[in-house]
Amino acid sequence: MRYTQLRAFHNVALHVGFSRAAAALNQSQPSLSDQVRKLEQAHDVLLFHREARQIRLTEVGHELFRYTKQFFEMEGQIGEYLNQSRAEVTGTLRIIADSALHVAGIVSRFRKANPGVFVSLHTGNTEDILRRLRNYEAEVGVVANLVAAPDLETLDLGNTPIVAIAARGTWPKSRKSLSLAEFAAAPLVSREAGSRTRAAVEQAAARAGLAFKPVIEVEGREAMREIVASGAGIGYVSAAEFGQDARVISLPILDNDLKMSEMLITLTARQDVPVIRAFLRTLNQ
Repeated sequence: MRYTQLRAFHNVALHVGFSRAAAALNQSQPSLSDQVRKLEQAHDVLLFHREARQIRLTEVGHELFRYTKQFFEMEGQIGEYLNQSRAEVTGTLRIIADSALHVAGIVSRFRKANPGVFVSLHTGNTEDILRRLRNYEAEVGVVANLVAAPDLETLDLGNTPIVAIAARGTWPKSRKSLSLAEFAAAPLVSREAGSRTRAAVEQAAARAGLAFKPVIEVEGREAMREIVASGAGIGYVSAAEFGQDARVISLPILDNDLKMSEMLITLTARQDVPVIRAFLRTLNQ
């Protein structure tokens, strides 16, 4: 197994194609294909399914790609270490959060302190966030009510209550809140399975002996907001994620302990990545 063969495989997997990988490496496609083929032959494995003009990773290929991500990231860290006289942090920081609202201020401070870093911010539920972090597809995650895991470093961002949201005009102006029983009995618009907010609401209803029966299930917070704004039902979000939308109102849910604890998470194995270190420093500024 040679470095050039691993690099060839990694770039083909990264760019999902031999021609794009060859262009990225400024190398001929036949040469790149030959390096990947020699890697497969040397270890008697198939790394790619080759189908007409498309390729996809085999199960062995997926696992090897996870390792090469770590390998080439470490190579980058070694380069950074050997060139640490350069004070400016550069590169890309990929953040995936359950809501952009939790990190908007931090990202703003980070960019001012590190103008050479490109920031990519995506949203997803807890399952998405943990999967992408562990697959080296993101550097930083933000999740709610996380169960501790040995491969993760966490930083508490605080907690906020879960509130009901309803379309403006569909709830009497005199009512400023609702009970958990009223909430459970309303036509509920619910988040998808895998949402920690949904899990917290389900658990609170179960503790109170109430049925949790959504009439509409949506994927993502924005989809919920749009359905609720149409007047189709009542939804729920963390108060910190309510934001500003003139079409909807928020209503405290009384007599319960519905809270979301937000955590910033990174992989323990990646604490020395320069952009991650720089981002964590921003939290203390």
